[in-house]
Amino acid sequence: MDPTEKDVVVKSWTELQDELFRDSWNNDIQRFRSPFVYRGLSNKSYRLVTSLIRLDGAFSKLEKHLLRSFRKYGQGVSQKFHSIWHLLTIAQHYGLPTRLLDWTYSPYVALHFATANHVRYGMDGVIWIINYQRAHDLLPDELKNCLHTEGAQAFTIELLSVLFKGEVEKGLLPDDFSFHDVIRSLEEFDKYSRFGEFLLFFEPPSMDERIINQYALFSVMPNSDRAIDDWLQQHPQLYRRIIIPAELKWEFRDKLDQCNITERVLFPGLDGLSSYLRRYYSPKD
Repeated sequence: MDPTEKDVVVKSWTELQDELFRDSWNNDIQRFRSPFVYRGLSNKSYRLVTSLIRLDGAFSKLEKHLLRSFRKYGQGVSQKFHSIWHLLTIAQHYGLPTRLLDWTYSPYVALHFATANHVRYGMDGVIWIINYQRAHDLLPDELKNCLHTEGAQAFTIELLSVLFKGEVEKGLLPDDFSFHDVIRSLEEFDKYSRFGEFLLFFEPPSMDERIINQYALFSVMPNSDRAIDDWLQQHPQLYRRIIIPAELKWEFRDKLDQCNITERVLFPGLDGLSSYLRRYYSPKD
């Protein structure tokens, strides 16, 4: 299926609001509680590929070497890495190419990333929207049951660690799985693919204001070679896309700034402030 068949091209700020918050009503609890996660991109043709895939070449074989070196040299700079999930989260947060992909619960944060790069104001942007609750309905039963037992809708790194330890203790995973207190490697996680492909979302710990302010979470698949948009084409009921026309980017960007959705807030510190000022004072060209 062509992903553009799931596109909605908005024609105004008002129409954009309707699309961003569409289907957010939860009738069970009589509240507006969205089941969606969002990812904004400055060019609608950009794919949902991880930073690891963007390395190109034999990237899947490099993954374990990247993480091993990051663990080796980053241990003293950062904190002790408690599990593979903790290691992956910190590595992704600081820019190491990983199989994780960043998402947000906030449609406005996604809109920021679709409009932040003023160099690309001549091209249409896009916001990908995935129903992560329905995506989790496709998880293997043991993973799905873990969420139900916890009454959670997304995993945490602690929940994933406890889950995999329990799976081995209950004899639910193959004997060749090797653990100490938690799963030790992504190779072991990848063996879960015998149940079929799936997309799992988990929330990072609130390590700093950047994670908190961006309302962030990550997706991961048990196959580092897999592009998420390829997988989504087999599950079109899970996603849609909002196209941000190039001619509306300046208006949407200015209104986001007035809402205080800016680099100053999303990237606290002098680097975020500098990015904001550089963009804010750039002429409309």
